[in-house]
Amino acid sequence: MKDILKKLPKIELHCHLDGSVRPETMYELLLEEGEDMEDISLEQFEKMAKVVDECNSLVEYLERFSYPLKVMQRKENIERITYELLEDLSKQNVKYVEIRFAPFLFMEKGLSFDESVESVLKGMERAKGDFNILSNAILVCMRHESVEKSIELVEKGEKFLGKGVVAVDLAGAEEGFSPENHKEAFDLAYKKGYNITVHAGETGRYENITKSIELLHAERIGHGIAAIKSPEVMELIKNKNIFLEMCPISNLQTKAVESLDEYPIKEFLDNGILVTVNTDNTTVSNTSLDKEYELLIDGLGFSIEDIIKLIKNSTEATFLTKEEKAHLKRIIENGLENLKSS
Repeated sequence: MKDILKKLPKIELHCHLDGSVRPETMYELLLEEGEDMEDISLEQFEKMAKVVDECNSLVEYLERFSYPLKVMQRKENIERITYELLEDLSKQNVKYVEIRFAPFLFMEKGLSFDESVESVLKGMERAKGDFNILSNAILVCMRHESVEKSIELVEKGEKFLGKGVVAVDLAGAEEGFSPENHKEAFDLAYKKGYNITVHAGETGRYENITKSIELLHAERIGHGIAAIKSPEVMELIKNKNIFLEMCPISNLQTKAVESLDEYPIKEFLDNGILVTVNTDNTTVSNTSLDKEYELLIDGLGFSIEDIIKLIKNSTEATFLTKEEKAHLKRIIENGLENLKSS
């Protein structure tokens, strides 16, 4: 089974760049930055950079991001980290990925907005040539920041639309930060032609899902677990053909659900909701798409056919042009055909 999963052509739609830095790269760059790592071995650091299964909450989970952000303040580091992530994903037979990041988080030591975005795009372009992996970027607005900051991101990011950037997102801890706070920014993004995805219902608030769709123009919802609490929200998601970007391992780690038995992916699929499966943060969650699929097969009785259906959903959910999507579909179909004949 593992061998089949490894060979499946895959698509990754919900992957945070700062949560997916190689631990050894982070360690090396922290030393270069003069961070005091004298008593910390690489092995120890790897444990510090990843969450354990006993993580108590989303807030505790998000604390792990302090390490990568320290080393993502230089252009060359950001480009390298992007390139290495795509190299790692290509080895797992990922054919297309949408990498998301918050440019302002890379600007604490003097980088400009353009420099932070261009560094990611350079890494993507280089990886495409070297590893034949396709990618695009999603710019992330942070919930706890002001709407003015989100408007600034939308305005400054516009020049990169169609040149590697395809969408905007709203992320961060949901508690205390309502989606409507950023409505003006997302109205603007919608008018400017950005695709829109929003983290919502990762924790208990299903109202955030409704608000994200109706007020922020979301075409995809990051996580969306809380929809299971409301038949009306599930109906809204289904009727509007909204795709859910589910991340099972991360959701278990952040205690979005208490156990795999409570994970609502089967119920969503049975109700005709369009579900995709993703990693969220490959390093922080110590995961890969293979591991996510394995969990669904071993823990929830999914078949290989079910996994292929999820991959096909991901193809449809991509923020690609009609022509690009048709090209990606051919790549996926060819990969599946090769698998059948091998």
